[in-house]
Amino acid sequence: MKPLHILIVCNSRLPVSKYGGTQRVVWSLGKELAGMGHRITFLAGEGTTCNFTTVKILNTGIPLAGQIPEEVDLVHSFIPVWEEVPKPLMFTIEGNSRPGRDFHINTCFVSRNHASRYGSKVYVYNGMDLEELGKPRFDIDRSYVHFLGKAAWNVKNVKGCIRIARGAGIPLRVLGGSRINLKMGARITLDRNVRFEGMVGGSYKNQLINGSKALLFPVLWNEPFGIALTESLYFGCPVIGTPYGSLPELITPEFGFLSSSQSELINALEHVDSYDRRKCHEHVCDNFSSRKMTGDYLKLYERVLNGEPLNPKPPALIDSQAPKLLPWNS
Repeated sequence: MKPLHILIVCNSRLPVSKYGGTQRVVWSLGKELAGMGHRITFLAGEGTTCNFTTVKILNTGIPLAGQIPEEVDLVHSFIPVWEEVPKPLMFTIEGNSRPGRDFHINTCFVSRNHASRYGSKVYVYNGMDLEELGKPRFDIDRSYVHFLGKAAWNVKNVKGCIRIARGAGIPLRVLGGSRINLKMGARITLDRNVRFEGMVGGSYKNQLINGSKALLFPVLWNEPFGIALTESLYFGCPVIGTPYGSLPELITPEFGFLSSSQSELINALEHVDSYDRRKCHEHVCDNFSSRKMTGDYLKLYERVLNGEPLNPKPPALIDSQAPKLLPWNS
């Protein structure tokens, strides 16, 4: 494929300073594409800076079409596009959406399960810049387990994490939340075996994950992908979670245990040291690097530029009656 000029659209500030899954995916994609010789322009949120490519600031108050440089070959948007644009376009949806709207015919999802829930077969797994994460250590004592994500969201089930860790008698570190939460209804966690680290990022976050026995991930929704999963596996942490969304395809028995039963997850956590931490790490290196993700996106870019629709019809959520919270046997 000849070098392309690709406009990557994101409504957040880049690069992210702390934990930000989608922003880190977007940044890594742009960096990899630029390293392969493609010309990249970021159309992103206020405050975005970049030392390897051009930046334009996204104005959400005007049509996207008027913000696309003439010389661009393809637009890859990470925000929904509901208007006609003058260039070939593809859209990656990173989250779950509400029912009632069709997405662009060139929509890509982030796991097989994610795509299937919209009647699509098109997906690219999120990848990470492995060099940015650094080298994990496997020779250190691991004395706690961790949660990684937005703890204020009920679907992330931090209460379940606390009960699982308590049941197994292992301290819990919560990366992405505070002991007092007033955002989603008043919640105060008094358990002193639970330590809330707040929104952490960079080397400190990596150090915390590397010191953990396992990631607790008992989500109560269909997880679209879950960068917390692959990030934790990279540092040698198996995953103890629920069998929803992407988890069954990412977390096979070699790399963790899945169940909607709290007692079964407690039992699995009690035997967590039986997992091969190096194999967890190698699994991520082989399948979830930003280099692999970029190669997969380039295959889709080629199809879009050749005029081939990625989906036979605009994807739309199939099950509009799905419960807000999936079953959890506490």
